[in-house]
Amino acid sequence: MASKDRIPSNLRALLILEVLGRSDHAMTATEISHALCLPKQTVHRLCTTLTVNGFISRVLSSKKYQVARRLRELGSGLLHNSRGHIARRQILKDLANEVGETVNFVVPEDDGMRYLDRVETDWAFRIQLPIGTNVPFHCTASGKCFLASLPLQKRRSFVNNLNFEQRTEQTHTSTETLLEELAQIRKLQYSLDREELFDGMIALSVPITDKTGRFVAAIAMHGPTQRLSIDLLVSQVDLIKNAGKRLSKELFFD
Repeated sequence: MASKDRIPSNLRALLILEVLGRSDHAMTATEISHALCLPKQTVHRLCTTLTVNGFISRVLSSKKYQVARRLRELGSGLLHNSRGHIARRQILKDLANEVGETVNFVVPEDDGMRYLDRVETDWAFRIQLPIGTNVPFHCTASGKCFLASLPLQKRRSFVNNLNFEQRTEQTHTSTETLLEELAQIRKLQYSLDREELFDGMIALSVPITDKTGRFVAAIAMHGPTQRLSIDLLVSQVDLIKNAGKRLSKELFFD
């Protein structure tokens, strides 16, 4: 990183957000200061401003900072409006044509997974989950895909704080069963919704990662049990994973 004398004042807050966004853990002002070669007092002042305005937050009972709601929303907006939007849409269309069902581009937010983009199936009978819909973490393929991507301790902490609302008879209602499935998802690199959100709907999701391998979004396929089975979903997993790799390349690699 350039020395403090070469970092314009109007870039310093952005660089703090960049450092925290790239980190896989919360950071102290001292750690941020060292990463940017900025005075600790400057970092403290800027972090206070960013905290007050909701871009970052202080970890409870800690001097560490982490990304917060507004920064995550900023990231979601950039993913939606970036130059890769048209290419992303085409990749989703290609996949929808291959699998013959609705496919979705889903990102994590504070209160669940948000449908940022989707391509609908041509079937007359379809399940309506429009763009902008938020769905829970614990009973969706995309939500479990995100949870499985977290490091073990963070995964356990996150799951322990979830609201296990029972949406169907198949919904996870305990931390133990969900954590057991998340460990399996992490190995397989795909997750399933076995009628856990809605009766009669099943889904499969795979992660989309950045250059460092971190989860940034999920690509998911869903449909009614009248047309789909779990075995049929799993038979499509390579097609969905390939689409996920194409999306990752389009979004994060020049």
